[in-house]
Amino acid sequence: MTQGRYPAPPTAPQGFVPMPADLPKHAQERLVAMRQRHLFTSDLSVNEFLLIKEAGFDPLGLVMGSSVYQMKPNVPQLGFNELGTEVTWMSHALYHSRQLAMNRMEEEADQLGADGIVGVRLDVNMHAFGKGILEFMAVGTAVKHRAGGNYRNRHNKPFQSDLSGQEFWTLIKAGYRPVGFCMGNCVAYVAPEALGSVTGGNQELAVYTHVLYDARELAIGRLQYEAETLGAEGIVGVTVEEKEHSWGGTGRYDGNAALYSGELLELFVVGTAVVRYGDGRLPEVTLAVPLNT
Repeated sequence: MTQGRYPAPPTAPQGFVPMPADLPKHAQERLVAMRQRHLFTSDLSVNEFLLIKEAGFDPLGLVMGSSVYQMKPNVPQLGFNELGTEVTWMSHALYHSRQLAMNRMEEEADQLGADGIVGVRLDVNMHAFGKGILEFMAVGTAVKHRAGGNYRNRHNKPFQSDLSGQEFWTLIKAGYRPVGFCMGNCVAYVAPEALGSVTGGNQELAVYTHVLYDARELAIGRLQYEAETLGAEGIVGVTVEEKEHSWGGTGRYDGNAALYSGELLELFVVGTAVVRYGDGRLPEVTLAVPLNT
């Protein structure tokens, strides 16, 4: 890692050819109809809708992107001959599949002329028609500032944010704006020996601890790298998820059958990158008590 820089996120799988904006026919038709009729759809709650309007933004429509991805084990890179290591091919695949879904969501917002996307969420669905087949879906509400101004990020793309309507309103009123939804991940392999080698009384599973520690550090470092590329001052609303995957089976390694087993853990970190655009003064917060209670 270069001094003063965070580690870059995983690259696309080897041999992958970048795809152009490839929105399906019906998605393009829906976007054209929304632009012509000025009818928006949104997954915002009533309170979120009103607060986003009060912050000066109008919703343009619900935007989404998806990617159905096949995960095939790469036995030589699994690391089954080590007690614990990053499974780079799986980190790459899981990162890239989410990135494809988010890029398509961004393209929908771009076609609507949006300044950004609020309330972004990432969902993962497993399908029964094939082992290792996952669908990643990104959903959010495209918005545009009614007074104009440049709210897009430094790449002239709509910003993405997973903040709620209330959080978005507070951020704007405080003189900050979101520039992007950032993520980082790391898939770590932990061998059975790392769990079963401890005998005696209570004690730390040192190998397990360090594998998870390193995986979190890599994931957070990749999150911070993405924020740097957007010129962000910081990241708000950071969450760290840990997902466990059972693992086991046989495969080919150096021309021979090999048995592999153990545990796969994905550390997935997300947050919203922000920059200052106003004077940074915090809004005055008042307590509202309903009179009909």
